[in-house]
Amino acid sequence: MTDSTKTAASPKRRFALWQGAAALSTLALVPLATGAMASVDSKTQEEIARFMDVYLEVKANYVEPVEDSELIEGAINGMLASLDPHSGYLDARGFSNLRTQTDGEYGGLGLSVTMEDGVVKVIAPTADTPADRAGIKAGDYITHINEELIFGMTLDEAVEQMRGRPGTPIDITIVREGQDKPLEMTLTREIIDLKPVKWEVSGDVGVLTVTNFSADATADLKAAMMAVEKSLGKTPRGWILDLRSNPGGLLDEAVGISDLFLERGEIVSQRGRKKGDIERYFAEPGDAAGGAPVIVLIDSGSASASEIVAGALQDQHRAVVMGERSFGKGSVQTVLPLTDTTALRLTTARYYTPSGRSVQEGGIDPDIQVPQLSDPDYASRPKFRESDLRRHLINEKKVDDGLLEKDEKADPRFTATAAELKEKGIEDFQLHYALQTIGRIGPGTARMAQAGKPGAKPARRN
Repeated sequence: MTDSTKTAASPKRRFALWQGAAALSTLALVPLATGAMASVDSKTQEEIARFMDVYLEVKANYVEPVEDSELIEGAINGMLASLDPHSGYLDARGFSNLRTQTDGEYGGLGLSVTMEDGVVKVIAPTADTPADRAGIKAGDYITHINEELIFGMTLDEAVEQMRGRPGTPIDITIVREGQDKPLEMTLTREIIDLKPVKWEVSGDVGVLTVTNFSADATADLKAAMMAVEKSLGKTPRGWILDLRSNPGGLLDEAVGISDLFLERGEIVSQRGRKKGDIERYFAEPGDAAGGAPVIVLIDSGSASASEIVAGALQDQHRAVVMGERSFGKGSVQTVLPLTDTTALRLTTARYYTPSGRSVQEGGIDPDIQVPQLSDPDYASRPKFRESDLRRHLINEKKVDDGLLEKDEKADPRFTATAAELKEKGIEDFQLHYALQTIGRIGPGTARMAQAGKPGAKPARRN
């Protein structure tokens, strides 16, 4: 959605890029104001003079000659790194990576990663990619690529090493908390064609898996819903929208996918630094699901655009959200092109769900907490979220992250082990539980479940 329309052709297109190789979220391509330096006060001039003193000393006295471009780029990167984890400078390589991710196809392993204390940390593997099939999991640390220590590399440099010609092998060393020894893996690079939507029919329920919010995800999801109806020969009794380990994508698509299930009402709002800097996105009439029950599955890898969809459907009482608390990425970045090949990525706003909740730090809390019992490492593997990133933005309402994680009693429904579930043929417990649940709910149950949730606010309608 762009401004007051929903066309992807607008010159000011809004993006909510996944926290992947470039650790991105919501983006917008807008021109950089050339008059930014028109007004500089005396204190700022003093600080710039201090910077120039250091710059000249380094140029004159460093043990080896240093190129001006190298010093300036280092200074820019340092300045942006002091702000938050999602602001940064995109050189030619980084800008190219950004465009590659937006196009939705590249050669590599299928990993969304970020940088933590100089180490590459996995946010989530993309489903049905080399990384996913090799068993790489959220929270894993990548320490070596082809036996070379990558500590100290920039994120872009590490990502570039992981990408390469399809069919070529790559050795990865993984450190996983709870494992005594590093895990050595040999993967084969593939063309990562980020097909955003997959579908299947289970009984008379349509299961829609959105792996990312790349271009055309809304159109692909609508087509998938039609394919489910054609396969069943009727309208399904309900839908499961699986957003687990979906690290985000284009904001246009997050708004569009939310709109597929909504008749009316606000979907998301963006609020900037200035009091009046607010942009709201609303649903248009027409529920593609025809009011059928919807369950949205999320986990700790569901970030950014995924949280927009889950939050919108939850606040508008349109779906029951199930799984575990999401990643908690609620800030907006704007991409400001500097040249044809470089850009600045700057945090410019926060986004809010229809009831006015910020997901920053706290994420989306599901209506029904369901652990992934079919994952044998689930209980021991630490969760990795936005709140774990250094210099992350603080939620304005000071969310107590510890309380969100607290669980007073073990739920007796969730005591089975992964081995026991496997014997019963259950490979995905969260999906299995969602399928069981949706068989027991009717069109009004999502509204009642959310309305009865402690602290629930009435939905905002337009």
